[in-house]
Amino acid sequence: MFGSLVSNTPEEDAVQLRAELHPTSGVLVRIAFIGVGAVAAFHHIPGIRLDPRVALVAICDENEQLLQQRATEWAPVKATKNYMDIVNDKEIDAVVIATPNFTHSPITLACIKAGKHVLLEKPIGLNESEALILAEEAEKVGIVHMTAFTYRFSPALKYLKQLISEGKLGTIRHFRSQRFLDWPETSWGWRQYKKTAGAGNLYDMMIHRIDFSQYLCGNIASVCGKVKQFVPRYKTPTGDTCPLSEVDDWSALVVEFESGATGVFEGSTLMKGHHNGGFGHEWAEVNGSVASAVYELRDPYHIKWGTHGGSLESLPVPAELLVVPGSTRDPTVGKPSEVFRYDQMYEFISAIVEKRPACPSFVEGASAQVVADAALRSSEERREIDIKQPSLITKKGSRL
Repeated sequence: MFGSLVSNTPEEDAVQLRAELHPTSGVLVRIAFIGVGAVAAFHHIPGIRLDPRVALVAICDENEQLLQQRATEWAPVKATKNYMDIVNDKEIDAVVIATPNFTHSPITLACIKAGKHVLLEKPIGLNESEALILAEEAEKVGIVHMTAFTYRFSPALKYLKQLISEGKLGTIRHFRSQRFLDWPETSWGWRQYKKTAGAGNLYDMMIHRIDFSQYLCGNIASVCGKVKQFVPRYKTPTGDTCPLSEVDDWSALVVEFESGATGVFEGSTLMKGHHNGGFGHEWAEVNGSVASAVYELRDPYHIKWGTHGGSLESLPVPAELLVVPGSTRDPTVGKPSEVFRYDQMYEFISAIVEKRPACPSFVEGASAQVVADAALRSSEERREIDIKQPSLITKKGSRL
């Protein structure tokens, strides 16, 4: 996929892209995209290109110009502006949904009802009620369902999880997360209105950190949250006037995990000087009774590690954790902070082929959204909120 991008002509690149999106043999999963914007192109298309078990067969977007552009770039594909055409197409096995937050629930419920496997962008709902319904319905029907928590696939984060599981850090006492981005202070479009986004930085960025904190440290039991808006965002990138933003652009959480460990989170898109080539600043630290370990997005092939009396030092991630098992992706090719995200698609396709649950699923998506919504209530009510983790009925009638 990547090796010829430097020397190929644009025409040769286009031919290679189409060949990788449409394998001529060995296809086990026929997939469609609903929503073909930057997220689909940046996160999901590269994952399909790396996996010969999957073929892109259809795309959908309400933006006619963008739809036609992608139909040309990713040809041959069926192209439609109506997502029900995807839902009703019996030649489609699975769907990637990368649309505005307020559309997630109706589109996903229709796909679930049609028996299609779904990879859904976060947050999976406009609020925790929608998220819980999606998780429960997906479990009842028995489809493969996955939440696009891409950071779960960072090699450094997986190594932290392994070290914690092996007891190398001792008893976990504290989790710390910083996610700082230096973005323009112009309009976010639909992302800055409650009726279409639900929340701002909390739903867009912080929810990832909520998820992987629970992946590392277990479920969150209580939260004190604070959200704030500093920038009204009344101008578009082209200078036109638009309605004022309604959502947060800074959020912070203090939590207690069910284990008794504590956590502190802070995130914002307004942190000047933290651009770092577009990747921003990401620091996630776990402190135990024996050692501390750190994940940084800018260096996902190493962790920082330190014990009592010493200083944090860089340690390489074991080679077997650099790529999801079975994938042909070469971890030495591409930007490390970018290419691990492509393993998400491999996990989704593998779960479908192997007839097993995908991870992280809608259950993890709903769990993170329960915490995020509790943080919003905490900020509004200026008090600590106890978390009631979701209890969902499965296809067999049992509860998760």
